[in-house]
Amino acid sequence: MNPLATNTANNASFQAFMNCYLREIDAGVWHTADAWFIDTGLRFDGEESHVIELQLADQDKTLAIGVTFRSIVGRHQLTHIYQQDNALWEWKKIDSLTAILLLIDNIYQGFAHKSPEAKTQQLELIARIVESHQVMTHYVDSRLDDPRLQAQDFINSEQSILFGHWLHPTPKSRQGIHAWQHQQYTPELCGEFQLDYFAVDRQLIDQGSMLDDTADAIIMQIASHSSSDTPNESNENGKPDLKTSEAIIPVHPLQTQWLLAQPHVTQLLATGQLRHLGVMGPHFTATSSVRTVYCPSLDYMLKLSIPVKITNSLRVNMQHELKPGLAVSSLLDKTRFCNEYPMFQTINDPAYITLDIEDLRESGFEVIIRENPFKIDNQNSLATGVHSIAALVQDPIDVLQKSRLHQLIDQLSLSQHRAPDNVSLDWFDAYWQCAIEPAIFLYDQHGIALEAHQQNSLLDLSHGYPSRYYYRDNQGFYLSAGCQQQLLSIEPLLGETADLFYDDEMICDRFSYYLVINQLFSVINRFGLDGLITEQVLLERTADKLQSLQPTLGLRGQQLIDAILHRREIPCKGNLLTRIDDVDELQADLELAVYTTIKNPLHDLAFTLNPSKASRSQSLAMPHVVPDVIPDSIPDSIPDAIPA
Repeated sequence: MNPLATNTANNASFQAFMNCYLREIDAGVWHTADAWFIDTGLRFDGEESHVIELQLADQDKTLAIGVTFRSIVGRHQLTHIYQQDNALWEWKKIDSLTAILLLIDNIYQGFAHKSPEAKTQQLELIARIVESHQVMTHYVDSRLDDPRLQAQDFINSEQSILFGHWLHPTPKSRQGIHAWQHQQYTPELCGEFQLDYFAVDRQLIDQGSMLDDTADAIIMQIASHSSSDTPNESNENGKPDLKTSEAIIPVHPLQTQWLLAQPHVTQLLATGQLRHLGVMGPHFTATSSVRTVYCPSLDYMLKLSIPVKITNSLRVNMQHELKPGLAVSSLLDKTRFCNEYPMFQTINDPAYITLDIEDLRESGFEVIIRENPFKIDNQNSLATGVHSIAALVQDPIDVLQKSRLHQLIDQLSLSQHRAPDNVSLDWFDAYWQCAIEPAIFLYDQHGIALEAHQQNSLLDLSHGYPSRYYYRDNQGFYLSAGCQQQLLSIEPLLGETADLFYDDEMICDRFSYYLVINQLFSVINRFGLDGLITEQVLLERTADKLQSLQPTLGLRGQQLIDAILHRREIPCKGNLLTRIDDVDELQADLELAVYTTIKNPLHDLAFTLNPSKASRSQSLAMPHVVPDVIPDSIPDSIPDAIPA
């Protein structure tokens, strides 16, 4: 194992966990590094500007953590950790894993007597943190010198996210993938593989399509796209050898062994209603979600179920997601919103196929068919220059290198002979115009809000500046209950998916988190971390843009902007809190994770820019309703995190 890979993964794992802890559990007491040295005699080793003091009262210990970058939007750059037993004066440096385990103990000691599940939940969190760290170390060690990490195309960008979610305590947890399977099936290791196929009696097929072709016809086209050297039940043309009464259905190889152990599958195999054909067809590779697979020469990607827990959830397609995906795809087409705003595009999921098994909500065969705008054809492809925001804002893999965004700004600055801060401001404006502003318009005009987090958000950077935004994940939509009749008149299929409609108060909280905290703030944070332009300048730019936009909007959009700008605290998804209570958000009621509140960095700016408007807006803003309740098992001693 390369020592650089080990150190890199150690640091990335600690940054992820510690920033979650500071945001969600305890923001700590902040000191300047100079004042800390005067008070304690402890001097840090590098360029630390601040020190965070954390009191672990139940363990009678104090931690001191160095900070080289103090973020306004909530992701700080942290360095060394020192521990002091409160009965002694001596400070000793500890490693990051020791610090994480101390903090986990501190969390659970506060309510172990209240919850019989606490010990089990604590062990589960520790297991996921250790596993995430081990997996990340393996990925970094395997890819450290890989030139594809710098490649300017869709799939290489997707497969470059070695550190994962910017604010998640277990960003690379992959429970369910064995060590030997990572090389083949994970995006980080760029594996390629064929899909497994089953032949099934057509009477068991449940499918839907908004396309000219049926879902089963599309799957047959995919399976027949190229022949394979791997033995399977196919004829001389490479097509599956089927009975006229059969259709085929693809399965991710990781899902196959799970399916073959299920009673309903063994019964269908015994009766001949289901036949396992084996692997065939073209080779796919995983996108950043692991379970959505991509083949550059196909018109479609496939979103498949896998028996793997990633971050907060077991990654399986749910029956209740299938028809809504079609309905929303059709709704977006009929609104013609993307025609009116061509810089803003959605990647639709226009078809699905699964098995309809009596008394089973999910059969395990659920397949979502997704458009592939990044098909490579005759060397002319949209895939060039398209990056997810998650890849763009990720820390550099090698500390001696620069982030992808930093490299991009440097290239533009050099080619245009302009200062990096001026280029950065223009880049941010272009990003806002194609990614943020249209998303607000979509909600204002049609009552459609997106789970537009950074991994679901893609930018076309083929010309350096953002020129087009792509949103993916047609299960990540919230429709305004206040627009229900309007939307039903556009797309009657929505009448069969009533659970897509939410009150605007709830949508405001969820939409604000995904669009602003998760996506927009991650971009602002990256600029600040890289020293290209300060977070303060970009937050002021954001507040000014929102206030300028507000008069052009209807009541729904105005209320959204009021809530973003003028609440003192804003709802924020608590990924650590979700993990503490071992919540699978995709299995929970309404797919709700645990939410907390954080200090709103835009509030004071909005008041400073326009105090009279801010004062009036307090009375106009929608009431603050946090959609998800922190579980009773979280101790009273843990406050909502308010970053200093």
